Amino acid sequence: METVKTKFFAYGQREIEYLQNVDPILGAAMKRLGKIDREVIPDLFAALIYAIVGQQISVKAAYTVWHRMQLHFEEMIPQQIALATVEEIQQCGMSTRKAIYIKNIGEAVMHSRLNLIELYDLPDEEVIKRLSQINGIGVWTAEMLLLNSMERPDIVSWGDIAIRRGMMNLYNLTTITKEQFEKYKKQYSPYGSVASIYLWKLSFES
Repeated sequence: METVKTKFFAYGQREIEYLQNVDPILGAAMKRLGKIDREVIPDLFAALIYAIVGQQISVKAAYTVWHRMQLHFEEMIPQQIALATVEEIQQCGMSTRKAIYIKNIGEAVMHSRLNLIELYDLPDEEVIKRLSQINGIGVWTAEMLLLNSMERPDIVSWGDIAIRRGMMNLYNLTTITKEQFEKYKKQYSPYGSVASIYLWKLSFES
């Protein structure tokens, strides 16, 4: 088994100080929590498959399925996934629907219907638009690729329940509207991704 390589999302004092200055409430939480290491997967294909695995399940469950996939497949590359059967992928612990999505993505990349390398040259919205044309990839999945692989600096995903929960915990809200969310997102810009890293952590606090 060749384990998919990971690294930590790159950010430093500039992003931290900016967010602390524009949002004292977030800033206080950041000081309390200290530097958070957010693991990312630099390989776009592997990161995309991981994002599909993580759709609508807990982080713990996603890690379990991901570990099984890495044990089963020698390499997490398009050819391996495209040539696998749906049943083979599904047996790693996911729904048949997700297994179909994953196989389709492997085939799309292998047959050049989806060129992942081209995404590096596109702005965030265009990356989301391009990926969303593939069955099984929605806005949230595309945003997770932008943050958790491409390390784009300004991703705050409305579709991520944990990020919304983190905001609610941070600002002591019982609910959050899209309008409120967008206000905070704008406030964090251009370093929304670092804010997201802290909001994920804050989502676990009661």
